[in-house]
Amino acid sequence: MTAPAPIDRAVLEDACATAGFDVTGAEPIRRAENAIWRLSGGKVARVARPGQDAAAVREVEVARWLERNDVAAVRALDVQQPITAAGGHPVTFWQELPPHESGTVADVVKLLKQLHALPKPDLDLGCLDPFVRVADRIDASSTLNEDDRQWLRDRLENLRNRWGSRPSGLPECVVHGDAWVGNVAVTEDGPVLLDFERASFGPPEWDLVSTAVKLTTTGAVSTAEYGEFCDAYGTDVTEWEGYELLAGVRELRMTTYAAQHAASHADWQEEAQHRVDCLRGRVGAPPWKWKGIM
Repeated sequence: MTAPAPIDRAVLEDACATAGFDVTGAEPIRRAENAIWRLSGGKVARVARPGQDAAAVREVEVARWLERNDVAAVRALDVQQPITAAGGHPVTFWQELPPHESGTVADVVKLLKQLHALPKPDLDLGCLDPFVRVADRIDASSTLNEDDRQWLRDRLENLRNRWGSRPSGLPECVVHGDAWVGNVAVTEDGPVLLDFERASFGPPEWDLVSTAVKLTTTGAVSTAEYGEFCDAYGTDVTEWEGYELLAGVRELRMTTYAAQHAASHADWQEEAQHRVDCLRGRVGAPPWKWKGIM
């Protein structure tokens, strides 16, 4: 498997024609696995990879459910969507956010408290799959040697086998699935939750671990910041008996994500290899001070 090619503008034009939106002057905000475009009139289009139709439906449904429950989140436009455009790309349309900056750990926990407290909706979200795309990412990690890639495959199998018998914890709810500061934007009205591609029914600990590993694994969050996070939520997931398992899955996802994209970004190869070396015990004890790659 190779890294996907950037999505062509023709896909956007096809989707906008179907939705009745003017594509004149459209500007790319980000063009990678998914492409984000700014349209006129305060609209944003998100063009996903072929085969991601279910995830696109989920994003729109969850956004509308959050809006009905007064949770601050990015808003889906009131059109029939997603639209399947040229090449099988699902496309969704959103209200553009006002001027904003990246969220903080405190912003993440504020929104998670609201999300996790909501009653389960009558939506077909499915159960959390924490291993989605990990095997593909390992296959795409062409800058790693085969010994490292086989170790990652073995690690994936071990974690997958343990997942089904994980310790019980907090009551299951709708989880965001990728709850980190990059998926929170802060406007003058406060923090806003973004990106519901991985939203599903699952253990709330999965969302909490995303911040906890920034303390225990990567060193990106200070002890004081993490303490405030735990105080705000009301629990410390690192003290739960299932933490090692969930943290291990998160670490594997973060490592294989970096390794996949290192195949097409030479400047990320060193970081990807470093993460593998950390997991394989070649570096020393965590936290390992991992660097962000995007």
